[in-house]
Amino acid sequence: MTPRVLNRTIQAALDILVMSMSYWLAFLFRFEFVIPADWMSVFLTTLPIVVLLQYGALYAFGVPRVSWRYISISDISGVLLGLLSSAAILAVFRLVSPSVSEGFTVVVMPLGVLAMNFVLALLGLIGIRALRRLHGEALDRSRQASGGDLDRVLLIGAGQAGVLVAREIARRPDLGLHPVGFLDDDPMKKGTSIGGLPVLGTTADIGDVAERKHVQRALITIANAPGDQIRRITEVCRNAHISTKIIPGIYEIVGDKVNLSRIREVAIEDLLGREPVQLDEAVVSAAIGARVVLITGAGGSIGSELCRQVCRFGPERLILIERFENALFEIHRELASAFPHLRIDPVIADVTDAGRMEQIFGDSKPELVFHAAAHKHVPMMEWNPGEAVKNNIGGTRILADLSDRCGVQRFVLVSTDKAVNPTSVMGATKRVAEIYTQALSRRSQTKFVTVRFGNVLGSAGSVIPIFREQIAKGGPITVTHPDMRRYFMTIPEASQLVLQAGGMGEGGEIFILDMGEPVKIVDLARDLITLSGLRPEEDIEIRFSGVRAGEKLFEELSTDAEHADKTKHPKVFIGRIKAHAWESVTHGVDALLELATGPLHDRIRGAIGAIVPEYQAARPSAPALPRVEERTERAQTNPAEEHNGGVVDRKSGSQNVPN
Repeated sequence: MTPRVLNRTIQAALDILVMSMSYWLAFLFRFEFVIPADWMSVFLTTLPIVVLLQYGALYAFGVPRVSWRYISISDISGVLLGLLSSAAILAVFRLVSPSVSEGFTVVVMPLGVLAMNFVLALLGLIGIRALRRLHGEALDRSRQASGGDLDRVLLIGAGQAGVLVAREIARRPDLGLHPVGFLDDDPMKKGTSIGGLPVLGTTADIGDVAERKHVQRALITIANAPGDQIRRITEVCRNAHISTKIIPGIYEIVGDKVNLSRIREVAIEDLLGREPVQLDEAVVSAAIGARVVLITGAGGSIGSELCRQVCRFGPERLILIERFENALFEIHRELASAFPHLRIDPVIADVTDAGRMEQIFGDSKPELVFHAAAHKHVPMMEWNPGEAVKNNIGGTRILADLSDRCGVQRFVLVSTDKAVNPTSVMGATKRVAEIYTQALSRRSQTKFVTVRFGNVLGSAGSVIPIFREQIAKGGPITVTHPDMRRYFMTIPEASQLVLQAGGMGEGGEIFILDMGEPVKIVDLARDLITLSGLRPEEDIEIRFSGVRAGEKLFEELSTDAEHADKTKHPKVFIGRIKAHAWESVTHGVDALLELATGPLHDRIRGAIGAIVPEYQAARPSAPALPRVEERTERAQTNPAEEHNGGVVDRKSGSQNVPN
């Protein structure tokens, strides 16, 4: 007999013994410890019936499969429901059959016996399980106390997450941690004991408690704590010379368990203190589930996270478009391992290659397209404006036209806050992409949707990795301007909100994500230095280098003319902006793409300004190009160019696009 089977057998025998003793005691209490002979016969006859019925009910609720060592409140509910159901069955027989033949003695059990049996059995079954858990925890504490190399840990936050962490540490002596108690700012908890650990004070007492209890570490166990609170706790712990770590978040705690391997150092994302995104799962699932989804830029920061999020909703097929083979290899390998049941096709391709894109759309027939491929670095695009035009505008036009021609249900353009009153080539080209898809939406069955948000923490080439690299080299950290502010959100948060907005769009909208409050870049730099265990200005210099070409001190998410309104999701807003005339847009984009292949950077900027009049970069005079006119009604179609489902050869000759 294996140890597992032996353990289950012993537990079943103990349960049967407890239920038998409870039934016997119920009869004793009912007849004041002197059971008449007739009732003794009833007891002996009904005992096996009652015990088997109770154990069967417990089995139906899964009670025998629960480990006694780790019994929890939710497990106890199974015991309660099992005993309640069996007692109800016995009571029904007793009440509806008061006069039956003597052979059915089960029905003459006194109701008092049934009630006392239920209570005694409940106390007995829970009691033996509680004793087993207490015994196991006592052994763990004994092992911890005998170990000389255990780190004494102070748990900051005595809420649900803190209790779960304390319980998990007790289960895992191999972690080498010994919790000494909690700190919590709730005055009602001070002096109490929670989960077997004392609440020693508030966070203001960290220094005193750490010295008195000889603490080496502090673990922040406050689920989804505000950023300013984490910053304050981290600073106090640093002053007390104890290391600080944090649990990831309550959304990663499943089934009353927390994975202690996910406990990590306090990161810059924690100091932002943004509330976790709550997706409207029904909306997103309806847009993605059982559909063919195509994602461009699939190996990038946003694109790869979009892939992870999309896979959760069970698409029929996922096509990954990426031109960098290493990035594509990594995300495909990750997704194939995490979602082996999904069909995931990695495709090396450039979105500016019209022939390749047409082949991919023809073969895969996507129903939903997320276009995340783009050139995004502001200074680099100032030096290479033609490449920004070809990728951000030309690539978007190719994909949008193919989506219209191939009957794609929904096309989601991932845009940026830099497209609002742009001062950079990158922002202006993304604005042109917005204008083009919005104009196309007015004449297409495809629902074209734009989602606009700000900076993403930790994305490739963003400010955080650059600052970390500068800190690792000993400084200085370079910040362009002391007043430079930016909106920030995490990569998962941005990707989830892109899915949410994409699922809500009906065509032509520009969705704007709630980015919270803008953050000073210099404050981010100071926080990163502090989190690295160093002192700003003293250990690491912060040097201001000056605003670069195309940069703004403060980014906007929408203009006054867009009249951003609320949607049914609290973190997604919709910009109401007039669509531009189709002919003006196409002529302007054609002329711009012709210039993009040449070296005339100033003429490229001038051509962008012809389409985006609010483009604020200083630009010399540009060749006469048609300016985009805004219209509130649908533009009239040129009859000479229009035919149903056909394509029109533009003067550039570079590609075929649908009318």
